[in-house]
Amino acid sequence: MSKKPKLELTWIGKDKRPRLEPRILLEDKALSYRSEKTVNEHDLHDNLLIHGDNLLALKALEQQYAGKVKCVFIDPPYNTGSAFTHYDDGLEHSLWLSLMRDRLEAIRTLLAEDGSLWITIDDNEAHYLKVLCDEVFGRGNFVANVVWQKKASPQANAIWLSDSHDHILLYAKNKSIWRPKLLKRTEEADARFSNPDNDPRGIWTSGDFTISLTGGQRGAQFAKTGQSNNLYEITTPSGRKLWPTKGRCWGTAEEKFLELCKDNRIWFGENGSNVPRIKRFLSEVQGGIVCTTVWLRSEVGDNQTSKKEAMAFNQEDVFATPKPESLIERILEIATNPNDLVLDSFAGSGTTGAVAHKMGRRWIMVELGEHCRTHIVPRLKKVIDGEDQGGISKAVNWQGGGGFRYFRLAPSLLKKDAWGNWVINQVYKAEMLSEAMCKHMGFMYAPSQTHFWMHGHSTESDFIYVTTGSLSHDQLKVISDEVGNNRTLMICCKAFMASDNKTSQVSDTSQTYSTNKQVSNPFANLTLKKIPQAILSKCEWDHDDYSFSLNVLPDDEGNETCEVFKTSQVLEDAQISDNEDE
Repeated sequence: MSKKPKLELTWIGKDKRPRLEPRILLEDKALSYRSEKTVNEHDLHDNLLIHGDNLLALKALEQQYAGKVKCVFIDPPYNTGSAFTHYDDGLEHSLWLSLMRDRLEAIRTLLAEDGSLWITIDDNEAHYLKVLCDEVFGRGNFVANVVWQKKASPQANAIWLSDSHDHILLYAKNKSIWRPKLLKRTEEADARFSNPDNDPRGIWTSGDFTISLTGGQRGAQFAKTGQSNNLYEITTPSGRKLWPTKGRCWGTAEEKFLELCKDNRIWFGENGSNVPRIKRFLSEVQGGIVCTTVWLRSEVGDNQTSKKEAMAFNQEDVFATPKPESLIERILEIATNPNDLVLDSFAGSGTTGAVAHKMGRRWIMVELGEHCRTHIVPRLKKVIDGEDQGGISKAVNWQGGGGFRYFRLAPSLLKKDAWGNWVINQVYKAEMLSEAMCKHMGFMYAPSQTHFWMHGHSTESDFIYVTTGSLSHDQLKVISDEVGNNRTLMICCKAFMASDNKTSQVSDTSQTYSTNKQVSNPFANLTLKKIPQAILSKCEWDHDDYSFSLNVLPDDEGNETCEVFKTSQVLEDAQISDNEDE
């Protein structure tokens, strides 16, 4: 039996993956903001707004937040060929796919096992993005394609069809355990309930008491025998004789039907002669409404709604593509609980953080553009001060409170000197260097107030010490004695002398001097590493921009060429392209 071919999306440059430097984050306290008042005990102050390349920022978050983010919402550039003021949206297709793939993989690492990813996109890339997400998250973790009505009226200047919707692709990190939450019941939904027969159990609505006779096991049994326990004659209170319509049967067997009648759960209409319907009491239905995959503008707003909301914060430079607060509210209502962590790595005008803040969720936002400062910060300040009463504020009774910390990505740890050698960036002082080396070597940065050599830890007994100095044998011995037999320490330094024999075992940043015997480390509880040699091969250095920008890819001969893409089926021994008949 032959294997099914593996469906795979391929494009130029797919095999090229960035080797990201795990940067540290530097707080700009002048832009961080905190409410002077405490609204309640659930005030959230440690939300993060990060200014910088979002791929580098996702990597910077990995050590602390891997597996902890409950919901990711992203509104990436749609790759429409249009030019927007606040970011480039018109990338060639292959580059767009690579940039999205790299970010999706980083997002998957950050998501909790019961977390979910929501991506807004339009028809230009939606179906390629769906295949790409299948590859990153697994096709089995696809949950739904939500259709959002983003426009109220058709565009008179549309050449073909006037688009009125966007897609929201929904993936679970692990679909087997992720479950959507119910939406709050609405007045419109509850208005369908009444109590025409004064039932003491309260208001109710009625539902169809027939089901399909031809589907599933019931249908198979009926096709085989011509009989079903759910086919029988019902006599209404008025004396009318009824059978189900063709292809249908009653919702229960006759014995159960009689029990429901006795319990006054079957409704035959006010005159007692209607087709039976089953009563469903409001007090007994589930505490919410199952969400559908079509979201109308009357429920969650549209583009005009979001533009008006954005203008409340910046009328001179209105953000081009915001999303309405009620749209994000619905996503967070389905995907999160209060205090859960929400991430948006394409923050745009900051809607996700504003809505998450008002709903009592913790949040992290990343934005590369200067509007991180000009648009998002002023908006969040108004939210925190309680001055923002637009969007969902009144619906959630938002009064203000909480805060956020504003961070920038640190520059690269290593830079080339005038001779082309990689050296430690001069802006990295002692504290920054220690934190950066902790990230690179897999330690949690946590400097001790009592031990100068405790800059971080990987376990309760394994520590790291970072210094730009050169350590002599005597210094290493003092440190080793203090570390003791029950602890271990990694030392990252410029140079060290492991032996007290200065002519035989000296190590500096460039080479090891020795006699004919190999250098050894006499301190069993110490691991000695030289900076920058210990980290040179770990990642790409001094690469600051992985952003969405238009590039032209060279062909095999070095000539500029347009993008090429295809869907291919990869068989065991051959790759079959989509143009093999040409």
